[in-house]
Amino acid sequence: MRVLNLRYHKRFQMELDLRRLRPQTPALHPDYRLSPWSPELVYDHAEVKYLSFRDELDAVIFPCLGDLEGCVKLMQEICERDGFVPEATWLARYVGAGPRKIEPCGTIQAIRVHRNRANIQNIGVTPHHRGRGLGSAMVCAAVLGLHQVGVTRVALEVTADNQAALRLYRRLGFHPTKTVYKTTEQLSDDSPRRAVR
Repeated sequence: MRVLNLRYHKRFQMELDLRRLRPQTPALHPDYRLSPWSPELVYDHAEVKYLSFRDELDAVIFPCLGDLEGCVKLMQEICERDGFVPEATWLARYVGAGPRKIEPCGTIQAIRVHRNRANIQNIGVTPHHRGRGLGSAMVCAAVLGLHQVGVTRVALEVTADNQAALRLYRRLGFHPTKTVYKTTEQLSDDSPRRAVR
């Protein structure tokens, strides 16, 4: 008989106060470009989400991130929300192999949750392009866009085990404000099944 086990995943909510910060212009390696939001880029954003998260813990906690179709639906839902902020939504592309081999490799979006507050969503960089400053450049571009539309406080959520992301967000001025736990159900063979909200 298989037994259902609950597993708890620690996550931090982090915030950045834009009233005390001078937003930085994103610094980007010459082989990469940031493309502003366009509805034609929904699938590219979704594919980058999938490639970025499918083998990560976040895909266990949020199963839609481990499925390409789930990422397409998620991206469509994000860009159709009332609070969607196009100015803070960017697609990173690798252009170093020439104009015929442009590769989407990073994604970030933001949703305004109040007149002065917004949440950054699903910052993803595909594995082959990590460690090249894309995460930092996308967060800076998103924060600059949020600042331009009058947002004064930005929040995001990150899994506590993701030390690289935690270092990046702290370096950019984010501070932990709350600890939350997400629960997943697993069968006794330890194979992930679904997240419980």
